[in-house]
Amino acid sequence: MRIGELARRTNVSERSLRYYEKQGMLSAERTPGGHREYPEAAVDRVIRIQELFAAGLCSEKIVQLLPCMRDTDGGPSAVATPKLVADLTAERARIDRMIADLVRSRDTLDEVIDAARLS
Repeated sequence: MRIGELARRTNVSERSLRYYEKQGMLSAERTPGGHREYPEAAVDRVIRIQELFAAGLCSEKIVQLLPCMRDTDGGPSAVATPKLVADLTAERARIDRMIADLVRSRDTLDEVIDAARLS
């Protein structure tokens, strides 16, 4: 499929898809005319990339992680290294800290809202 179709099917801009390719997260064949041609599996790959960005991972970590994941089900493959596992464990701890901070912020807002309602 061409880049426009992949963009439509994944709701990701063509610019982002080109960025993913430049960073090594996504690959495409080139037609004789120079157009990008993506395999059907690119849809799952782009969805996976978007999920990893949404989880707060940077593109450098995603590039390291993608070869260790199966796109269709997101499950792990057998190529994860101990360093990658350590890096991802650290990323998970960072996300846990962010969640805790957000919960505290929400609790503070709830207290302010409750106090304002009583006034």
